[in-house]
Amino acid sequence: MAEVKSHEFDAFAKRKPLPVRLFLIYGPDRGLVSERAATLAAASGVNLDDAFSVVKLDAGDIGSQPGRLIDEMNAIGLFGGERLVWIRNAGSEKGLADGLDILAGQPPGPSTLIIEAGDLKKGAALRKAAESASQAVAIACYADDGRALQALIDQELAAEGLRISPAARERLMETIGGDRLASRNEVRKLALYCRGRELIEEGDVEEIVGDASAISTDDAIDAILKGDREGFLHAIQKIVSSKTPVFLVLQGCLRQFQLLELMRAEMDEKRAPAAQAMATLGRHLHFRRKPIVENALKTWTGPALRREAQRLQAAILQSRQRPALEDTIAMQTMLAAVLQSARR
Repeated sequence: MAEVKSHEFDAFAKRKPLPVRLFLIYGPDRGLVSERAATLAAASGVNLDDAFSVVKLDAGDIGSQPGRLIDEMNAIGLFGGERLVWIRNAGSEKGLADGLDILAGQPPGPSTLIIEAGDLKKGAALRKAAESASQAVAIACYADDGRALQALIDQELAAEGLRISPAARERLMETIGGDRLASRNEVRKLALYCRGRELIEEGDVEEIVGDASAISTDDAIDAILKGDREGFLHAIQKIVSSKTPVFLVLQGCLRQFQLLELMRAEMDEKRAPAAQAMATLGRHLHFRRKPIVENALKTWTGPALRREAQRLQAAILQSRQRPALEDTIAMQTMLAAVLQSARR
């Protein structure tokens, strides 16, 4: 079925039964990814309260072994019935993409698969596997536009019998929108604060609503490259508030330093300026990020970039080996990277 557009999702999720059993939900809005995954899980027909019917895994548990995913999808529940395999924090894991390819080529089984992923680029193996298969659906989740935010506000306030003044609505719109889950939580918090009244005023919004405006892992990574400690801590605080795993920032940071290492190697080999390396290897970068990356290329040497990438890889391995310390390891590693950049 390829791709379900964002505006088509609500109608799609109401279809009984769902037309396929393999779902990939991805995008930079982690809250919306989580919310839509939960909606599909509820619509799958599987008893979500039955621990024997629902299997929740981290994408790292699959790694490069597609057999793990195939085994989970073909397993039979202890008491029979349909099962749900729910995978979170997916990215570039080869085993996951290969497993989805294999499952999409087989007749539909009794199990439903839901994969939650980050912002997958066009052509990413996992996204390509879902979009090219008739037995799978890919659902993109991008930050809400103004119309979607207005609908979210109206939905949550109507449930509490509340109205909101134009000035308060405008102020609220300025502070939400980066993450669906964070935005919904902020509106619910506002509704709880104003319960028992008829109208929400601008002062109420300023008193109770936090900053849940647009945020992505790129903001934290850019702060690391600039050596901006305060900017990094602010970005991380917003990321944590939006329920986005800090591990995703660490992964993104590793990918950025690996790309910088490739660019720097080309510069040194061809004696080329940073702008030329950006033109060949950095074409996919957002135009706002290009000056930051180009400046990092000028200040970091090849050996230093290599050491930093190795340190980030080691931190990722440690976080997988000691999941209870994942956030601490990620934060310490990235703060050290900020200090390294600041020294340069």
